[in-house]
Amino acid sequence: MQPIRRTLRPVWADVSGGAGVYMKLIVTIPALNEEKTIGDVIRTIPRDIAGIDQVEVIVCNDGSTDRTAELAEEAGAIVINIVGRPGLGTVFRTGLERAMRRGADVMVNIDGDGQFNSADIAKLIRPILDDQADFVTCSRFKDPALRPTMPPVKYYGNQIVTKIINWVCGGTDFADVSCGFRAFNREAAYRMTLFGRFTYTQECFIDLFSKGVRIVEVPLKVRGVREHGKSRIASSILKYATNSLPIILRAMRDIQPLKFFGGIAGILFAMGSVTGLFMFFWWLFNTEIVLRAKDGAAIGWVHKTTPFTSLITVSGVLFVLAFLMGAVALLADMMGRHRKISEELLYLARRRIYSSKRTIKVSLPDENHQAGLPTLSDAWAPIFHSIPNGAHGEHHETEVHVTRP
Repeated sequence: MQPIRRTLRPVWADVSGGAGVYMKLIVTIPALNEEKTIGDVIRTIPRDIAGIDQVEVIVCNDGSTDRTAELAEEAGAIVINIVGRPGLGTVFRTGLERAMRRGADVMVNIDGDGQFNSADIAKLIRPILDDQADFVTCSRFKDPALRPTMPPVKYYGNQIVTKIINWVCGGTDFADVSCGFRAFNREAAYRMTLFGRFTYTQECFIDLFSKGVRIVEVPLKVRGVREHGKSRIASSILKYATNSLPIILRAMRDIQPLKFFGGIAGILFAMGSVTGLFMFFWWLFNTEIVLRAKDGAAIGWVHKTTPFTSLITVSGVLFVLAFLMGAVALLADMMGRHRKISEELLYLARRRIYSSKRTIKVSLPDENHQAGLPTLSDAWAPIFHSIPNGAHGEHHETEVHVTRP
């Protein structure tokens, strides 16, 4: 698949009043009871990065019962209080959407537990600033020398999931698809459409790869085991598998419907073929001599299917199901084409809303996000109007406050 090439850096008036390239980095941190580490994570985020003019930090406080939100504000972060514990996937989308609202050119997501080194953000976003990638993820396993110490079950579980994602993406060679330390430029953020509530990590790869987004892995040293607390995602391997697998399957169903349903049709056809061939050869070689009643002389041969006669029906049913699933695959592929058109329209709408700097913005809602309300409906809250100012059609930017229902 050919990557999408684009100019990433917008041009508008910089803070000094002159025209130039002004780049804004926003770091989003999903946090749940991280009072022991959240302050250090925020304070160690580099503010002086070559190519970046402004750095903001948004902490998505996912219903913490400790002082996470208070300490995050003291460290200089904007805090979004999320109620209802909607899941890490929803929390991630909330932070990303708020970052786009605030005019981010580059967005970084980092955990608040201190497993990642905040100073590595400069290394992580370098491929984006050099226009070599749209989506960059930290890789814990790409460089064997940087492989963290972690329980074997967690390491091999990551490897299995990575192999599944590489297969879904058509034979890619990603080394780590589950790391939460990652960066996006605005184009990748505009194009990304995620639905998973439990997590977002693997779905990002499938979704962005299918859209031709340039993906780069940057090997960085991270901790394999949390210093404080317990991971809400990987605390139970069984829970992680049972919650992540449906997300991966749904993403594959939506993004590669022909491969998904066609694969099921192929499996059913193969099972029908195996049972059918077995019955054919059993019928061919399982024979009895027919004797004449009068004198017992042999008069012919009789082919028998017993005791596997029922497999004939099974084979027929499997073939019928394979045919029906093949028809479903074709219909799903047709619907997938319509999905691509819809997502392109969504991308253009997001780009128009979030990219424009010559607009009047309706005020943003407060920094409290109510779980259960779709973030997409929240995303369309800013309504943009361009108002001419002067004979030459110049524009100015004003903030208008309205009351949202």
